[in-house]
Amino acid sequence: MLTVLYRDESLIAIDKPAGLLVHRSLVDRHERRFAVQLLRDQIGARVYPLHRLDKPTSGVLLFALSSQAARRMGAVFEQQAIQKTYLAVARGYTAVHGRIDYPLREELDRLSDSQARQDKPPQPAVTDYWRLARLELPVSDGRHATSRYSLLALRPHTGRKHQIRRHLKHIFHPIVGDTTHGDGRHNRLFREHLGSARLLLMSAELAFLHPESGAPVCIRAPLDAQFSRVVAGFGWSGEMTVPDQSPMVATRSPACPQEAES
Repeated sequence: MLTVLYRDESLIAIDKPAGLLVHRSLVDRHERRFAVQLLRDQIGARVYPLHRLDKPTSGVLLFALSSQAARRMGAVFEQQAIQKTYLAVARGYTAVHGRIDYPLREELDRLSDSQARQDKPPQPAVTDYWRLARLELPVSDGRHATSRYSLLALRPHTGRKHQIRRHLKHIFHPIVGDTTHGDGRHNRLFREHLGSARLLLMSAELAFLHPESGAPVCIRAPLDAQFSRVVAGFGWSGEMTVPDQSPMVATRSPACPQEAES
């Protein structure tokens, strides 16, 4: 049973588990479970995915409940009038805040993109990040005597494939658990010492103005068990407040209100 985070007459959002594909893919031909089909069967209605999350990424995933709603909400995404906030655990100590403005060449899948143009130029890609917390473990990563990590909040302003994962690799702070763009030594350390084998990246929040009512909508997802165990083990549970809205999209999308302090 998928966890529904938000629903109205035209939109529905779920908390996608890590390891679940959004829809059928030639790359994972042996998979039999997909978010689109599971949600359709669960609510007894057709759903239209409005964006995608990588298979190993968890968190907020938004669907439309009609083709008309899909067109209207699709325009919100195209105009970049939606604020997407992710959380990630990265290798090393990042800067307190940074913007990664680094064009990305489209990543093509050998099977599903066999007919796609192979020589596309790199496309603009921009990601803001904030370091929420950091920690140094007295455990060797095989190269250094200790291992350092940063908890990050990230806001991508473009939607390139694997953008956050590739951008963090570009600045030499790959996401822990990333078997494609990450660092195998740190991935192994987390598996063996912390019991975490998943990609430590999640879609934490979506904020936008509803395309029909104009009302602000904020949808949040909780940490899953593995991510939560890492955060708690590192003493980061009180460091999960995401930053105020990025000025890049401040005039086009709302920010999620901060949770009241207990």
